[in-house]
Amino acid sequence: MSGSLNKVMLIGNLGKDPEAKHFEGGGMLVKFPIATTESYKNREGQKVESTEWHNIVVGRRGLAEVCEKYLNKGDKVYIEGRIKTRSWQDQEGQTRYATEIQADNMTMLTPKGESNSGSSYQAAPAAQQPASNPQPTTPVDSGGGDFNPGSDDDDLPF
Repeated sequence: MSGSLNKVMLIGNLGKDPEAKHFEGGGMLVKFPIATTESYKNREGQKVESTEWHNIVVGRRGLAEVCEKYLNKGDKVYIEGRIKTRSWQDQEGQTRYATEIQADNMTMLTPKGESNSGSSYQAAPAAQQPASNPQPTTPVDSGGGDFNPGSDDDDLPF
């Protein structure tokens, strides 16, 4: 294979409300952390949880506006994007690094009425939905059988 791929897909909960920065000329940047948690049973049969934090950055105008308006701390979201590491010099001359997820798409997964904002909108990927007029959507069954990612029971042999 001669190519490469930089793609991230995450489902997690917002750790705090999104922070928006507005720029001259109408641009904006929205940042927020999400937490993903993995649960498994160790050899002793005890349930173990491991939480990983991801810094999300949204720069696409329509998607950033939807994130700023409709997302709140605790909301569950699906994020699709790419990993980006940036570096800068701090005040003491030390090189600092930050690894972020630059979001290309976002889908709100918190059920209607359970969000802190009380919003009943679910954002489809930005390419499919104009940000200026988000429309309510309903989940669609993809016919994928009875897969349940939250279930501890599975048919995997390992």
